[in-house]
Amino acid sequence: MKPADLSARLDAYPHVRLAAYPTPLEPLPRLGRELGLPLFIKRDDEIGPAMGGNKTRKLEYLLADAQRRGHSTVATFGGLQSNHARLTAAAARRCGLEPHLFYFERRPAALSGNLLLNQLLGAQLHFIPVGGGGAGGMSLEAATRLAGWVARLRLGRHTFIPVGGHSWLGCLGYAAAALELDEQAQALGVGDARLVVAAGSGGTLAGLLAGLALIGSRLRPLGIDVGKLWRGFPGSIAALATELCLRLGEPHSFTADQVPLGEGAYVGPRYGVPSAAGDAAVHRLAQAEGILLDPVYTGKAFAGLLDLIATRAIQPAEPVIFLHT
Repeated sequence: MKPADLSARLDAYPHVRLAAYPTPLEPLPRLGRELGLPLFIKRDDEIGPAMGGNKTRKLEYLLADAQRRGHSTVATFGGLQSNHARLTAAAARRCGLEPHLFYFERRPAALSGNLLLNQLLGAQLHFIPVGGGGAGGMSLEAATRLAGWVARLRLGRHTFIPVGGHSWLGCLGYAAAALELDEQAQALGVGDARLVVAAGSGGTLAGLLAGLALIGSRLRPLGIDVGKLWRGFPGSIAALATELCLRLGEPHSFTADQVPLGEGAYVGPRYGVPSAAGDAAVHRLAQAEGILLDPVYTGKAFAGLLDLIATRAIQPAEPVIFLHT
């Protein structure tokens, strides 16, 4: 499929514009020299609203669907410090929708971080301490069904958004991002770079896999698991990428063993808890390039990238792009 054909098929799906694209693809010259390879960073952290992040690309399609259905309320779920939940709240407010956020954990004694921002945005926070999803105890699909059922009981008529926007509709946003990235990488002469991204719910990786495969890109995605949250995680990503290709009109089948995912190695204690390696990676990028990562997602993924370079799993002089989500 030619890039223009994929672009046209993506444009056929309704979406609301929440940010300006393309986001920059920038070199990291000082750190790249230290590591001995061409190193670049894709700045999806600069996407708005409300401190931004990659989930905005998915929400452009998901919230357009809520509007199409005539719903005034949207709901989603995630971990206590979920960036997806924060962005859902902010983007819903921008679209005139009421956000409800579900957390299957106890309400903290004091709200901090993204929880505090969600309160500022006026999101309704629902804390239901039933567990599930941690340490691979539940599949992503089972957790989504459970959360959807709870939201229906609580809210009635609404649009339900899976964790991380993990649906074919949401992942259209990262099939579109694949087009953007491929064009930028080719322009910089690194069209065959390794593309490293944090994987929490896997939708970003699935969208990239589908989009890059459909246009025959030479970019090579690699997901770094930052949560160890889901049973059968590679299979969930493979199924989503397969469905996405089908929805875009060109069947392409992915299997679990074809999903480039580093599972578990860089999670640290557990999802949402900083790791020593992740914190060190946050400090290293900040001090080398003046760019901030977070300790839950991108810090752990960047720690994985640094380790893969140190152990020669990524070869010297091999170009690398880090997708800052």
